[in-house]
Amino acid sequence: MGLVKIVAIVLLLGGVFGLVYGGFSYTKETQEAKIGPLELSVNETKRVNVPVWAGVASIVAGAGLLFISGKKS
Repeated sequence: MGLVKIVAIVLLLGGVFGLVYGGFSYTKETQEAKIGPLELSVNETKRVNVPVWAGVASIVAGAGLLFISGKKS
């Protein structure tokens, strides 16, 4: 399997997951205060939304790459 096909499959899967889940979340740990041996930290969960157009564009690009790589072979 060539590199182009792998990239195409990754684009397709990324686009599908982006449309299905609508985004992803991650946890960011910040250090708020440090007083001697006592350290206060805060875990903050943030969410990143993936726009619908980005998911659709990724699917179209992946399908196009698969189509082009399939014609050359």
